Amino acid sequence: MNTLKPPAASESSLDMLYQRPGFLLRRAHQLSVALFDLHCGALNLTPPQYGVLTVLSHAQGIDQATLAKALGFDKVTTLHIVRGLEARGLLSRLPDANDRRRMTMRLTKSGTSLLARSAPGASQAYAELMAPLKPREQAQLLALLGRLCDDLEPHARAPMHKLRA
Repeated sequence: MNTLKPPAASESSLDMLYQRPGFLLRRAHQLSVALFDLHCGALNLTPPQYGVLTVLSHAQGIDQATLAKALGFDKVTTLHIVRGLEARGLLSRLPDANDRRRMTMRLTKSGTSLLARSAPGASQAYAELMAPLKPREQAQLLALLGRLCDDLEPHARAPMHKLRA
């Protein structure tokens, strides 16, 4: 098993910064968001909004807490995204039939349509993000990121609980 070696004494602190996993993960995320914006920005859609629409397309009628956990978002962030999408007529919130205090969410026809129209752009952004890697490297990267997230999930500020398809 390979382990990370501490930086050599000759490496500058700037070199060490640029090689830190957190720095590289943040930069990769910035690039991912930029590519998504390039391909879906004309639809006035952000990656978090796309995530909400995608989850709701698979789990109509869930509540906000379940949605937040499905995406690993905190409740306040989720509330802001949901309110914005609701104001645009892309989802609706209704009281649960069994518990009127609980609000459930559903995609509207407009939300379903926007999700369908954004799918090609989201796919193109994903393809461009992964293009520098060979297929085997892409699978390896996803496996390693998945393992990193799974193993460190107990430390998350907003725990994630994946929904089952």
